[in-house]
Amino acid sequence: MRISCIGGGPAGLYFAILMKKLDPRNAIVVYERNRPDETFGWGVVFSDETRANFAAADPETHAAIETSFVRWTDIEIQLPGGRFRCSGHGFCGLARRRLLAILAQRAAGLGVELRYETEAEPGSLPAADLIVAADGVNSRIRERWADHFRPEVDWRLCRFSWLGTDLHLPAFTFIFKESAHGLFQVHAYPFDAGHSTFIVECREEVWRRAGLDRASEAETLAYLGRLFADELGGHRLLGNRSLWRRFPSIRNECWHHDNLVLLGDAAHTAHFSIGSGTKLAMEDAISLCEAFRSGAGRPLTDVLESYEADRKPYVARLQAAAQTSLEWFENAGRHLRQAPLSAAFSLLTRSARISYDNLALRDPALIRAVTDDFAERAAGATAGPGPPAPAAPPAFQPLRLRGLTLANRLVVSPMCQYSSDDGTPNDWHLVHLGSRAMGGAGLVFTEATHVAPEARITPHCAGMYKPEHVAAWRRVVDFVHQHSRAAIGMQLAHAGRKGSCTRPWEGDAPLSEGGWELLAPSALAYAPGWPLPRSMDRADMERAQAQFVRAAAMAADAGFDVLELHMAHGYLLATFLSPLTNRRQDGYGGDIEGRLRFPLEVLRAVRGVWPDQKPLSVRISATDWVEGGTSSADRISIATAFRAQGADLVDVSAGGTVPGQKPRYGRMHLAGFSEEIRAEARIPTLAVGNIQSADHVNTLLAAGRADLCALARAHLADPYLTLRAAAAYGVELPWPSQYLPAKPRR
Repeated sequence: MRISCIGGGPAGLYFAILMKKLDPRNAIVVYERNRPDETFGWGVVFSDETRANFAAADPETHAAIETSFVRWTDIEIQLPGGRFRCSGHGFCGLARRRLLAILAQRAAGLGVELRYETEAEPGSLPAADLIVAADGVNSRIRERWADHFRPEVDWRLCRFSWLGTDLHLPAFTFIFKESAHGLFQVHAYPFDAGHSTFIVECREEVWRRAGLDRASEAETLAYLGRLFADELGGHRLLGNRSLWRRFPSIRNECWHHDNLVLLGDAAHTAHFSIGSGTKLAMEDAISLCEAFRSGAGRPLTDVLESYEADRKPYVARLQAAAQTSLEWFENAGRHLRQAPLSAAFSLLTRSARISYDNLALRDPALIRAVTDDFAERAAGATAGPGPPAPAAPPAFQPLRLRGLTLANRLVVSPMCQYSSDDGTPNDWHLVHLGSRAMGGAGLVFTEATHVAPEARITPHCAGMYKPEHVAAWRRVVDFVHQHSRAAIGMQLAHAGRKGSCTRPWEGDAPLSEGGWELLAPSALAYAPGWPLPRSMDRADMERAQAQFVRAAAMAADAGFDVLELHMAHGYLLATFLSPLTNRRQDGYGGDIEGRLRFPLEVLRAVRGVWPDQKPLSVRISATDWVEGGTSSADRISIATAFRAQGADLVDVSAGGTVPGQKPRYGRMHLAGFSEEIRAEARIPTLAVGNIQSADHVNTLLAAGRADLCALARAHLADPYLTLRAAAAYGVELPWPSQYLPAKPRR
């Protein structure tokens, strides 16, 4: 096979090595526009897992790399409020030039032809059976065939300069430094016995205020040398084409076209804060070579499709983690407003790849300090009984909201059961909610409970609009209070334009008979084939508000401890908030102040009848996952306005507003929105979104991303999740007397 690799970086060279090993008859040429010793950047960093992959793919290359590695186990975080060290990690680094020299020598030794200072133009590519586009972030091949690869390039908010220093650092080091112009941050790590990579990053506006947009490389080195003089301790900063750049998050819908295939940064990028660019590139090469090995004799298209199918999901997961990490650094100023140890823990767990439990294995002393720090702050914010014990993890610390003190921070999320008769709860609800309360959760929420028959999603949804509903719900509340320490909350809702449909297991479609008229701020159907709602007039709004007020008074009569107003997921109040669903031309539409007007009227009226000593929560969709939907500024304005009108908690969810949304899923994938609202709107938050365990809860709480965490599917699978988690952490929680024989003994 004739193979042309466009780009002589780690991706192109390593693939050439592996394919020459696979079949020495392969005629492989690597084209590189630069000289052999000319490369951008300083050092590269790998984890122990990556090294194992290299050892299996080509032991000779791995052995040469191993002899050049420097190794370290610690991460050091230097904050304005303190310096913290975390041990138990496994990193190794080497000079990028050294890595390229090893790969070039190995490739040439195997018979690969290396053509340096040779430009392979996209319009006149060399004749070959396979052309590998390993030409980096600014891939000309990707751009030439953009209609086929369909790239998405997201230019981010910070500027960075990739520097070196003759200071040998003993750890992966993060430095945060305030200047007269704003916050600068450093990502630094050693790569040989006498040098370290020293990447400096700052927000675009800080970069401009400092005049660095007009600075030469020498002027940049001088400015940053002065700024970080104390940290450098007399050592120099070194430049290597160290211009200021913006990081592009690159994704491609397709990675191959005809005999072209993308490799490394041409196909995808991952932010340098997780140190994975070179790792991804070389592992791409391993995967592509393996596709040829396993697909021997198959058409080239099949081989390339196999490569993409194997590699793309892994890269997508790592890119999601990198994006979360990138966004953490873009908003570092917000995180640094936390207590210093909480900010350090937030940095360590920023990408959701490392958690509280994982760090406890790596560095038990650090997690003990984090736990004690959280417990001390929780005790200071709690009127009444103090925290259970200094040793209790964050999930098992109390939280006070108005006159209510929750025993712990684990919450059973509202989960629709679609099992009521004209809104009346029954034995199903008693067992469903009662068992989860007995399972130890600090707070248990009812499902979305609708304020009128025509406010329901389905004919089988729970309600709070008939006198008999109060007695039926009081039966559930009394059971929870009698048999557990859990508080119980009611979520009140109006389905709006998403009502009058069948249950999910019956198709989740509009009712063919027995339906009812739908209401919305604007006459926009939820989806094609759904009924057109009527645009609400003032009388409709007054009627809906009165229904919420009546239901809130009934919830108080039934004895609920917490009330939540459902203003998320495209239901009635949520459709007023989103610009995608509110197209009104009167005072209840337009900008965010207008779109907030009716939801705030409902909130004020409900707060007026809900007991003052009891907390009131509001669930919102922090994003619609659609261009032109609820923005960052919108969600901060919404939460701030709710706080000013008496809300005590924001339950931060997302989506559900319109079909065609494009959510970013993953572990704890909504936590960033919770953290943003908590920090900027200064209101406690309840985090949701694929939170699967007490470990996740501890991680989010200790990092300052939420005050409470709600788990849905995890509680469906295990009603006693909290009791089991408490036993695993050695926390003493009361078990039902009837279940004491099953209580784990330490």
